[in-house]
Amino acid sequence: QAQLIESGGGVVQAGGSLRLSCTASGRTSNMYAMGWFRQAPGKEREFVARITMNEGNVLYADFVKGRFAISRDLAKNTVTLQMNSLRPEDTAVYYCNGKPTTGGDYWGQGTQVTVSS
Repeated sequence: QAQLIESGGGVVQAGGSLRLSCTASGRTSNMYAMGWFRQAPGKEREFVARITMNEGNVLYADFVKGRFAISRDLAKNTVTLQMNSLRPEDTAVYYCNGKPTTGGDYWGQGTQVTVSS
């Protein structure tokens, strides 16, 4: 089992920036990829960004391209989501996601991001 701990959420004005971090602990050797999803009130959870741990290949949702950047630190088992040019519609609970090679998903507890207009 692996555990994911997020940090870095908060309140920011539109146009501002926030950085989210997610650190994996426990059984992390089989983690294929890590990334972020988000869920706004009354909406389904949606994919935001993902990075593969060995190759560093990244994938973004269209609505964050050019504004968000995901990176990883293998030594620290950490992925970071740098969020720039934030918009009110980015307001959501952001969840860290881990995908092991054995299948399934790990989830963090979520961190609130609020963007005021």
